[in-house]
Amino acid sequence: MPIMDFRLLLFIAPAMILAFLAQLWVKSAYSRGRQIPARMSGYAAARRMLDAAGLHQVGIEETPGHLSDHYDPRDKVLRLSSEVYHNNTLSSVGIAAHEAGHALQDARGYLPLVVRNLAVPAASFGSGLGMMLLVLGVIFSIKPIMFLGILLFSAVVFFQVVNLPVEFNASSRAKAQLVSLGIVEPQEMSYVRSVLNAAALTYVAATLQAILTLLYYVLHFSNNRE
Repeated sequence: MPIMDFRLLLFIAPAMILAFLAQLWVKSAYSRGRQIPARMSGYAAARRMLDAAGLHQVGIEETPGHLSDHYDPRDKVLRLSSEVYHNNTLSSVGIAAHEAGHALQDARGYLPLVVRNLAVPAASFGSGLGMMLLVLGVIFSIKPIMFLGILLFSAVVFFQVVNLPVEFNASSRAKAQLVSLGIVEPQEMSYVRSVLNAAALTYVAATLQAILTLLYYVLHFSNNRE
């Protein structure tokens, strides 16, 4: 098993390196954006975006944690971390606007978001049980178990792939609205773009890692069919 773990690590090394670089970029971009004051807080920016789109019913709540910001499509509420919620910085405004972009997607019935939301239960199930079955299938050389693990983990890969356009589109909506609503001046958008592009790269890295992990086990399954 240690040999297999080492081979898997080598196989997914490109994704791990990309994830590491993306995290460094996120920290750097976020730190720079925190030093530039914005006209309003993250909460106020998100509220203006939502109200401009007629989404007065979508609430905004403060949530604990660092960069724990997200949009909950079930409760129709944005949950912003304390720093993003309260601070008047370009980083806070950019992140809040990105989450508001998800609310706009939800209101407009953006198809990739609909598909992603439907895939959440299967992806959650597949990430835990699927990986366990894959590992057990390798340890005990039981092909049916490994095959079932591959099927379950495929749901994780599907979720990650469909999540990419969702995240990129939310950022695109945020960038457009921040300028059109006068929340951020055009000359300040480079800081916002850097934060959002860095965050997007983390999703690319996660998707690549999921794909390479699945491919590794598919190749292992195919090479040991005899």
